[in-house]
Amino acid sequence: MRLKEKTRKLGRPKDAGLAERRRGEIVTRAIEEFARSGYANADLEVIAANAGCSKGTLYNYFSRKGDLFNASVDHVMFSVMKAAAVSEEADPVEQLEQVVHGFLRHFADHPQHVELLIQERSDFRDRQQPTYLRYKAASRQRWQARFERLMAQGRMRRMSTEQAIDILANLLYGTVFLNYFQRRQIRPEQQASALLNVLLGGLLTEAEFLSRQRAV
Repeated sequence: MRLKEKTRKLGRPKDAGLAERRRGEIVTRAIEEFARSGYANADLEVIAANAGCSKGTLYNYFSRKGDLFNASVDHVMFSVMKAAAVSEEADPVEQLEQVVHGFLRHFADHPQHVELLIQERSDFRDRQQPTYLRYKAASRQRWQARFERLMAQGRMRRMSTEQAIDILANLLYGTVFLNYFQRRQIRPEQQASALLNVLLGGLLTEAEFLSRQRAV
């Protein structure tokens, strides 16, 4: 018994993080293949080879291609959430600036992520809820509180927080989709600054805006 215990101790220690790293590498290579070839034409053997494993090993983590695609899209949105994270100690306006800059910079650096979001809507219409909608729902409550704080301080016009969040999300997603479709070569910092200039400053002068409000 003691000899067996000694032999076990001398053996190679088990790498507890190997499975998670392998899964992460498979997902990373799957994102590349899905973006390059499309969901229907994506080759699991190519994904496995690029991930440094066999197709059989890939199936140990994902039982079918659809599961791998869903995991890939979820990874995309997790990475977006990380890139657009804000400092909770920052002022709400600064947090908004951080989100816009982080969001646009992320998709400029990872255009293949836009392609996966497009494929999700075209090839997975039966998915209960698109990933980007789940992400928006998760962050909605925090932004409602931030906007209410700004309005209470008299720094933001009184408006529906729901409407403000929807318009902001549509503006950001619309921008990254158009960037992708039109192959825009614009620095994300420059684009974020331009977007914030219009978003925070508005199109009209204060006098013009008030005059139009009175005329309604």
